[in-house]
Amino acid sequence: MPRSVNAVASRKRRKKILKQAKGYFGRRKNVYTVAKNAVEKGLKYAYRDRRNKKRSFRALWIQRINAGVREYDMSYSEFMGKINKKGINLNRKVLADLAMNHPKAFEAIVKEVK
Repeated sequence: MPRSVNAVASRKRRKKILKQAKGYFGRRKNVYTVAKNAVEKGLKYAYRDRRNKKRSFRALWIQRINAGVREYDMSYSEFMGKINKKGINLNRKVLADLAMNHPKAFEAIVKEVK
């Protein structure tokens, strides 16, 4: 009995990898074995950096809030402690946006906290 191989499925699997490698440089885009390694590594970075993005944004928001409250002679930790004690439920993303784009509104919050 002849050996049975599923060429249709194999070709589909390889084409899927090569399609994901579109835009890569050199043999990474058209040689299956090289493309497979490059795509796997890229997917690994994508997975890792989806989590790192959350950390980076939180750090950015904290820096912006800190810069905003320093103008009113207060530190970030002092401000966050007081804002939580007052029961003002604004997250860091919103506070950072107010500090950057709406300084009057942010000033009102700082005065309320002081």
